[in-house]
Amino acid sequence: MNTLRWFLLAVVAFAGGFLVVQYMVRPTNQIGLYAVLVVLMLAGMVFLLSMNFKGREIAIASLLLMGGFFGGYMAANAAFLAQEEPRKLPDLVRKDGGDGHTAILYFTHGEPPGYSAQPWIETIRELDHDNVPFVPWLFRPFFFNTVRSEYFEAGGSAHNKLHKVFIDTLRRSLPEEEAKGTRFYLAFLDSNPRPDEMAIRAINDGASKIIILPVFITESTHTVAGKEMVSNVNPESFGVQVCYTGALWDSESLQTSFVQRANEMTGDMDKSKVGILLVGHGQPTEWEQIYPEQNKQESLYRDAIREKLITDGYLPDHVALGWMEFQEPGITKSITELSGRGVEKILVFAASLSADSIHSDVEVPAAVVKANLPADIQLEYVGQYGDHPLTIQAMKEKISKCR
Repeated sequence: MNTLRWFLLAVVAFAGGFLVVQYMVRPTNQIGLYAVLVVLMLAGMVFLLSMNFKGREIAIASLLLMGGFFGGYMAANAAFLAQEEPRKLPDLVRKDGGDGHTAILYFTHGEPPGYSAQPWIETIRELDHDNVPFVPWLFRPFFFNTVRSEYFEAGGSAHNKLHKVFIDTLRRSLPEEEAKGTRFYLAFLDSNPRPDEMAIRAINDGASKIIILPVFITESTHTVAGKEMVSNVNPESFGVQVCYTGALWDSESLQTSFVQRANEMTGDMDKSKVGILLVGHGQPTEWEQIYPEQNKQESLYRDAIREKLITDGYLPDHVALGWMEFQEPGITKSITELSGRGVEKILVFAASLSADSIHSDVEVPAAVVKANLPADIQLEYVGQYGDHPLTIQAMKEKISKCR
């Protein structure tokens, strides 16, 4: 028996499985390369099997081929999911006690402008650590392939870029802070720069106080992670006072912004003919034991917006709540129910999202489309809370509590 042909078949099959994973998960600019390599490996498998094996050998060779392919797939998946992001923090070089100015550390979720697997890998690790059911390990490359497709569909994400606009709007709304020497630092959890890096920069710049402003609706896994990053820098050891403002869920200013925006979108239309859906993000039920406030705060936040809308004249049955993921009712079900209540127009707010993202640009609209609304019902996807003047006011009020 010629062992070389068996060895070559196993190697090519392993390489084929390995490269298929790479094709599914790598950045868009690498798709072409891996597509060519996958086709070459598949062609090589077919060639080796058809030209070098006869009779009963074909059955054994086919099993070897499938085993090698599966082994390559498993190895590539394990290596991909185990990868770490190389990140080097700036050196802490501060020697004195600071110059007395305040640093406002504005941090939010963050989303890379182009497809990047690492933030999702970190999220999956967090879910696995907390025993939250997710896509089975074997099929996770398909999940990343879907995320990459969503990035392609959306043309990238403007999330980080928009938050640069938001923090600049906030800075310009606080001229008295700038006059006192206050500096502003933007950080993201899922892309650079992270909160720990910006805390180090603030300390090196001479800050005597850091105000941590989380631009999130709830106290959650995200806010905990950001606070921990700053805490690990240990600003207090440099004589820096740290104050955490808290999330935005209880801000009346932010809640009221939705009433203003709804009225702008409604115009002179009879409010009794308008339906409004307030979409929350939602968290896995398994996290409620670990982060008990997240779903509770998100529900209280949307309930408060709903009450303000009703007080302003919108009908109680026409102001609905839905969840983007993990909780029920979902977006599609909520819109379908609204459409059957005699409304002529439906406004959809991604009430818990701060800026454009893959969630807001692809996933929420896709869920809306699935409702298959009648042609005579107008649909307006209003989107996320953004840098509306009342949103900026909400941030200012949070900062003032740390003064």
